[in-house]
Formats: sequence, structure tokens, C-alpha cells
Amino acid sequence: MSIEIYNLTKVYGDQKAIDNISFSMRAGEVVGFLGPNGAGKSTTMKILSGYIPQTSGTAKIMGIDIAEDPLEVKRKIGYLPELNPLYDDMYIVEYLQFNADIYQLKNAKEDIERVIQKTGLNLERTKKIGQLSKGYRQRVGLAQALLNDPDVLILDEPTNGLDPNQMGEIRRLIASLSKEKTILLSTHIMQEVEAMCSRVVIINKGHIVADDSVINVKKEMSAGRKEVLIRFRDAINKQDLAKQIGIDKVVHEDNNGFTVTGAKDTDLASVLFQFAVDADTVIIEQREKEETLESVFQQLTKNV
Repeated sequence: MSIEIYNLTKVYGDQKAIDNISFSMRAGEVVGFLGPNGAGKSTTMKILSGYIPQTSGTAKIMGIDIAEDPLEVKRKIGYLPELNPLYDDMYIVEYLQFNADIYQLKNAKEDIERVIQKTGLNLERTKKIGQLSKGYRQRVGLAQALLNDPDVLILDEPTNGLDPNQMGEIRRLIASLSKEKTILLSTHIMQEVEAMCSRVVIINKGHIVADDSVINVKKEMSAGRKEVLIRFRDAINKQDLAKQIGIDKVVHEDNNGFTVTGAKDTDLASVLFQFAVDADTVIIEQREKEETLESVFQQLTKNV
């Protein structure tokens, strides 16, 4: 396993940031690590990267216990934190050389050239970091994270604050890296997860609430129920619609549109057709709604 977490807990004063969480990642996996603000994502990633110690439990990178050998673990990982710490007065190559010296890389010149090419920084290489756009600053952060050719990449909100074009560039870069690295990716952008990740781990209030493939998580949340988006020609009474046999829930969307929920074995199409006939109206749109990762996330992390 590339990443192993067992019963990991971190306590700040009286607050448990993460509470007895466990999950693991195989080599070559790209896993989306999701959760609302304050759920424990960044705390977990900081522990995995060796920035802070856990209160209890075990965390391993490439079989190495972080608490027992933190320096060796740091040789195995590349970490891009949410707030990318860069030195604005340094030139790109100068900054990468500074980090290469910290890693004590024997072939620093070759390693710097490798990450500059990999991250598309060649045309900007003579600039100071302070002169770069935010998209290129993120590339510099990724270059630093790749400098020691790590087995594991830990990326915390790598596209945060970027415009759509910059987001696309960074996503393509991460996708290319996924062919050779194990990647733990934290993001609030669900499209990124569905596009790049084979699996999701969702954390809420310090607890893991889901850990499965994107497809399976969506299937599990929709199990036993069916949702249909329907729009009538005329205004109808929501309460009358909700009283129909087989309909469990009705949500008014806009104008004459509603989301209708029923059991999987209910023939909602027939029920809705008969309702329209009885109400002397016509159905102008009807389609079954698919569960999205965003709706799953909202259901699993809503405040109760």
C-alpha cells in the first residue's frame, strides 16, 4: 500500500479534528479526499506529509511509519498545501535549487530541468515567482512537490482560485502525473473528482462517511428510490401531486417543474401520466434524475 491510515486521531485542545479514521490507498490510485470546511481534510494531509504529529493511531507512506521515520517519509512524498508557500523574490530556477539543496539531491540540475519540463514552466523559467500568474505559481508549487520524484503526491486544493483556463491546465497536468504517481487529491470541485479520481473518501466532522468508487457511492445513495424531474404545461397543486400513490416526496423546482421521488419499484411514469390526465394538463418534460457526486456530498455532509 502507498498510504495506510489506521485509527488516526488528532486533538486540538478539547476539539477532535479527526476521530479514529482509517483508509488506505494502493499504488497508482488517484483518490479524491472530500469534505466541507473544517471536516479534517487538511489536518489529515498535514499528518501524512509530516507537518504535524497525530495524537494517536498510525499513518504509513510506502510502508514507513511517519512517527518512526518522518525524514524517510518526506523523501517518498510530494506535498502541495492549499496555501502554496513561495518566495516571490526568488527566480523559478533559484527557488527549485533552494528546495533541491534541502532534499540534498545528487543530480539537482537534471531534476530541476525534469520538473520544469514536466510542469510546463520552460517559457517562464527566467522570471521571478512574484511576476507569475496564479496558474503558473501553482505549477511552481507542483514542480517543487515533484522535485524529489516522489512515489506519493498529496495535493490540497491545487486549483483553488484559478480561472477556468488555468484550472484546465492544472487538471491536465495532474492527470498526466496520475499515470506514474499515487495521488491523494483534496478539492471542493466535484467535476475534478469525477474526471480524475477512481475513488472518493468523504470525511465529515472528523469521521469517514464514505469510501468507495465514485460510481458505487452514487449508486448507494440512490438505492431504493427513483427521482424524476417533471414539468407540466399548467400550474398544479404540489399537495395534490404528493398525495398520489407511490410518490414519497415532491420538491417544487421552478415555474411548473417538480422533482418527484418514489420507490425504485414504482412506475412513476404511469402515476404521473394519470395525474396529468386527472388534472387536465399536459406533461411537457419528464426525465429521470441521475445522482451526482455533488448531491451525494451534500447528503453525506449536511448538518443534522
